[in-house]
Amino acid sequence: MTADVAARTALLARVRERLAGDAAEPTPQVMAEAIRAESGGVLGDTDLLEALRFLQTELVGAGLLEEILGDPDVADVLVVGPRQVWVDRGAGLHLTDVVFDDDAAVRRLAVRLAAGAGRRLDDAAPWVDGQLRNVGRRGYSVRLHAVIPPISVDGTCLSLRVLRPATLDFAALVSRGAIPAEIVDLVDEMVAARLAFLVVGGTGAGKTSLLSGLLGRVNPAERIVCVEDAVELAPTHPHVVRLVARTANVEGVGAVGVRDLVRQALRMRPDRIVVGEVRGAEVVDLLTALNTGHEGCAGTLHANSVEEVPARVEALAALGGMDRPAVHSQLAAAVDVVVAVARDPDGHRGITEIGLFDRGADGWVRTRPVWRRDTGFTDAAADLRSRMRRSRPSTEAS
Repeated sequence: MTADVAARTALLARVRERLAGDAAEPTPQVMAEAIRAESGGVLGDTDLLEALRFLQTELVGAGLLEEILGDPDVADVLVVGPRQVWVDRGAGLHLTDVVFDDDAAVRRLAVRLAAGAGRRLDDAAPWVDGQLRNVGRRGYSVRLHAVIPPISVDGTCLSLRVLRPATLDFAALVSRGAIPAEIVDLVDEMVAARLAFLVVGGTGAGKTSLLSGLLGRVNPAERIVCVEDAVELAPTHPHVVRLVARTANVEGVGAVGVRDLVRQALRMRPDRIVVGEVRGAEVVDLLTALNTGHEGCAGTLHANSVEEVPARVEALAALGGMDRPAVHSQLAAAVDVVVAVARDPDGHRGITEIGLFDRGADGWVRTRPVWRRDTGFTDAAADLRSRMRRSRPSTEAS
């Protein structure tokens, strides 16, 4: 390390300590004053601006990643060590020209972001999951995951997923082809008939966007209570109540899980309960809600096809202590339809398959394909329409 670099590093370390001691908001003015005070006022304007820019990347927001996270097209930012910063704008990962000084700089950013999410990241806790709020110029929430060496061999790893509100309405989804023209009426009638449904697909496939758009077709007189672990659902509907889970703080207390919120939603006079993403034991409470007179409930679930959904629900329900016969009994009575979405290699997202839940003679729930994008409707479509007609009288009576 040269003498100049060492001197600058020492100066910036003193400035950080001063700012930490003052506990002041690190505005550009406050940081500039701290730099002048610690340098004895001998820095020229050029050196002062250089030091200020460095401090801003070290102390404010997401540092070098701030501008990327503010890009409205960016869905994911993935960092592997100081020289690999990848972004996904909906068409796959691309390497950016963003470079950190060294892995220590990446680690400092990861530690700061973890603290902002109320979590710790250090040698004793070398990985972290959390959520950041109001990140980037547009103030989005961001889901954070970080791992530090020696657990991550290639340097500090950061995974940031931008959680933008799903604001596309039903008409926009139709115009973009996310809901193919031949199933528009079927999907619309499914929501109106208050059939309970799950939207399934992989990460980034458009599950939340589709669910939000479908909720916008719910009768305006109905009350929707949405439960999420991050604010993403933003249906165009006049009566939506949103509950958001909270992770534990640094001391490991204060957590409020999705399962807790589903139970609270039951007491809020909902017409429909929606779980933004079912990923654990809360599926038990959702099934309970669906079997206590709350028709038209919905949620999203990670699954690669409609056929594997019963097994996926069974696995999640096991986390909540529900055995297989009970799961299939509740599932058969609670959920009617599964809608699968996928993202094509060109970035286009949309419905690829619709399935109908049925209980076989063996007592286990199976999924019968109703429509597939590549082959069209099947014989099960008539059964789905029949189920919707049977649901119509209760809808109209309500």
